[in-house]
Amino acid sequence: MGSRRSALASPRSVVVIGLGRFGRSLALELMEDGQVDVLGIDNDPALVDELAGSLTHAVVADSTKEEALRQLSVHEFDRAVVGIGTNLEASILTVSVLLQFGIRNVWAKAISESHARILTQLGAHKVIRPEHEMGLRVAHLVRGRMLDYIEFDDGYAMVKTTPPAPIVGKSLGQVKLRSTYKVTVVAHHRAGDGFTYATPETVLAADDVIIVSGQIRDVEAFSALS
Repeated sequence: MGSRRSALASPRSVVVIGLGRFGRSLALELMEDGQVDVLGIDNDPALVDELAGSLTHAVVADSTKEEALRQLSVHEFDRAVVGIGTNLEASILTVSVLLQFGIRNVWAKAISESHARILTQLGAHKVIRPEHEMGLRVAHLVRGRMLDYIEFDDGYAMVKTTPPAPIVGKSLGQVKLRSTYKVTVVAHHRAGDGFTYATPETVLAADDVIIVSGQIRDVEAFSALS
């Protein structure tokens, strides 16, 4: 293959390898807004046939074989997601091949802590454990008044919640959120209005919705205030 980049592997393209439940959902979501081209790869012809009309390209191939991926120009992609879960050997070998290609962003699904550790040690740029992460998120939502919850790798989180009683009716500057609760109210929403940035002058009502950021333990404690 010459130096010209394959049309299949344009800068806006993503290759999704493994078209089971996770890979299928991801690939279809990427296609949703029409801004991303998706190459879907799986060794199961039935899965590929099912998605053939929904993705930019869907191909049957053995992703553990370097030559098979080269023939599909996968080595020219900047972004790849490995959604293989149950076949650990295939998952690990596929990630290894992608990293050997020098692909800049390799995301990989893991089904266990040990699987995630191996993928991380290989050099995968981001390892996802969908069931585990969803379980943690739901636990946080069930535990308190949170309406939504996003956790980041460094112990930082953002939550969607309602204002606790101690800050209702007072300006955010007056209650000194950072020094008192170690959190920041980033934005707020009032019925009939959209979300807007919060300022020190913002006064919250009991039925407002707010976006709060901070360390996990601090946002949890803040959202649990009555």
